[in-house]
Amino acid sequence: MTMTRPNAIGARGYSETMPCEPTSASCARRLVRAALNAWGLGHLIDDGTLIISELVGNAARHSGCRLLRVSVRLPDRDRVRLAVTDKSCQPPTVQAPCCDDESGRGLVLVEAMSDRWGTEYRTWGKIVWAELGS
Repeated sequence: MTMTRPNAIGARGYSETMPCEPTSASCARRLVRAALNAWGLGHLIDDGTLIISELVGNAARHSGCRLLRVSVRLPDRDRVRLAVTDKSCQPPTVQAPCCDDESGRGLVLVEAMSDRWGTEYRTWGKIVWAELGS
């Protein structure tokens, strides 16, 4: 786990690069758990770990990348930003799964559990993020 130093806007955070595969979700959950506990925001762990699992799963399933980067930032005292960065420019799409579908609910869950979420595009890829208020 890598602790980042406060950046120019003062946001504290943790980040880690990991393989772009579904098994990285467990490592991402540990990172989120550690960051939230360190900041005294343990009450956000359940929502935060579910959200990061879905974001990592989507990147692993759809990006075709070798690596992804997970970050957990505290931009404000009462707001946590979870993000997954990959080198794919393919936009994430919210599915409308049928009740008996076994997949396709990831971003629906992210949307329901987060205060807000979105995608930032770069020339080299994208950052999909979600925010939780404390």
